[in-house]
Amino acid sequence: MSVSDESMPANGPADSKSAHPLDQVIWKALTSRNRNVAEGDHLALRYLAPIAPFAATKDTSTASFRALLALLPANDRIALFTVDEIMPPPFLSVLERGAVDQMLMAKMHTQHCSVPIVTLGAGDVPDMLALVEATHPGPFGPRTIELGEYIGVRRQGTLVAMAGERMRLDGFTEISAVCVHPSARGQGLAADLVSILVRSIASRGETPFLHVFNSNRPAIELYLKLGFILRRPMHLALLARASGDPECGRLC
Repeated sequence: MSVSDESMPANGPADSKSAHPLDQVIWKALTSRNRNVAEGDHLALRYLAPIAPFAATKDTSTASFRALLALLPANDRIALFTVDEIMPPPFLSVLERGAVDQMLMAKMHTQHCSVPIVTLGAGDVPDMLALVEATHPGPFGPRTIELGEYIGVRRQGTLVAMAGERMRLDGFTEISAVCVHPSARGQGLAADLVSILVRSIASRGETPFLHVFNSNRPAIELYLKLGFILRRPMHLALLARASGDPECGRLC
């Protein structure tokens, strides 16, 4: 089935001159600077599963959602960020919805870092996964580190804080995986790490941005102090294959 001419892009009209590239952040990333870690076709794309659970469709047509279904194994889940709340066809189940603030760096503040910062590499992944398990900052997999620069703070050999780069699209780089172990909170570590990444991204002529659940007020307040502003609210939808759906049965 071809894409209906009447279908609309999942994040607004693709040919709209007023559309901001971050309105279609996942699609734009997977068709540009993150293309090397994407799978799919011209209707639906997703990050390789060990890297990130994020996916996007070209539009909200049934054909695009069927293409998305083809990228979704039986026991897997994928997450979409969209401007408008999506209502997928019955062969996809919405497991969770969330309200996310997309924030953009507006004014870079000078932040003096008072603790030693280490660059994290592949050998640090087990410690990074352990920190993620203790803090739950959001999706982070065994190969997420391949998306960009990750930095952290170690205390007596233990990784107690980290942050890094995730989605990349032309002119923009996302800051993600900002987390601090409960034993090290209240010491300004998150602010230090984010500030270093902001300066690194800006030095490349790119604009830093990030996503945060709008219920996470402490994180939002921190990002505001660091010079980020709310660009727009976004909708998160966590999707899986619908169990027992007859149409899904034909497509699986």
